[in-house]
Amino acid sequence: MLLLQYHNLLLKSLLTEAVDTTTPPIAIDQLVSDFDNVTFHISTPETKTKILVSMYIKCYNDLLKYGAAELLQREYGPYVVDTEQGYNFSLLIDLENLPATVEEREALVDKISLLKRNALAAPFERAFKQFDELSTEATQNNVDLYAPEASQTEVMAIHYRAEESIFIKPSYDRVTVIFSTVFKDETDRVFGKIFLQEFVDARRRAIQNAPQVLYSQKEPPLEIRNVPNLKISDDIGYVTFVLFPRHLAAQRRETCISHIQIFRDYFHYHIKCSKAYMHSRMRYRVTEFLKVLNRAKPENLEKERKTASGRRFDKR
Repeated sequence: MLLLQYHNLLLKSLLTEAVDTTTPPIAIDQLVSDFDNVTFHISTPETKTKILVSMYIKCYNDLLKYGAAELLQREYGPYVVDTEQGYNFSLLIDLENLPATVEEREALVDKISLLKRNALAAPFERAFKQFDELSTEATQNNVDLYAPEASQTEVMAIHYRAEESIFIKPSYDRVTVIFSTVFKDETDRVFGKIFLQEFVDARRRAIQNAPQVLYSQKEPPLEIRNVPNLKISDDIGYVTFVLFPRHLAAQRRETCISHIQIFRDYFHYHIKCSKAYMHSRMRYRVTEFLKVLNRAKPENLEKERKTASGRRFDKR
């Protein structure tokens, strides 16, 4: 199966051409879309040598509650400017003041193309930090690994789509990430169950170090049943990932955040690909059946007529 990229390919392509010092700067005014209805606006409002990159993301107010402003300032500090009207976050790239080496310019382009990923990383980083604190506290208090959780940590809700959300709940021995996803029709629901069952079977067969994956339809998991304004519908399914300490090691956290962020898009992308493949196979089979019918010769169903004495009956 195809793995989707974490960065925005078109944004990266535009900026790569723009920071190329061998070509003269050009005027830019382009809108770029990303997954989850995220929009980028790349423009040169003042001069061709100053590129303004602005991002709109539906859940930005949710992200601000979990430290997105501090994270974006940490990642893009020198380039952060006042936000363009109609957007949530803006960066300004001065082509006359770029890093000296090609490698540094490429690294800058890569970082900016990950703007959506870095914004959505804020609640995950906060959850992992809380996990460290709770884990240390539990170790000091000799808490049994399988004992019921005593403290009730906050469930972080990110409403990143119109009817879908991500819920993150840290604990002293795990971090639980729950995706609510809407299936538009019954076919998508069937394909979704097959895919998710494959996640479970693959973990049981060969990839035992993978996170535990659980799925429920309509009924929300226990971790989020007390979340206010939780929408419950027959069309909504809940996919739960349980991240254990081995997944939250310091050297794995960035990759873990990138992988789990893209899950919803990866999931629905492959549902659509499976439906397209089945439709193509159905069209192919219909074409083959038509070829058989066109080559077929009708049988002569009219029996030969004979007289009582056995002579053939002449139609003339």
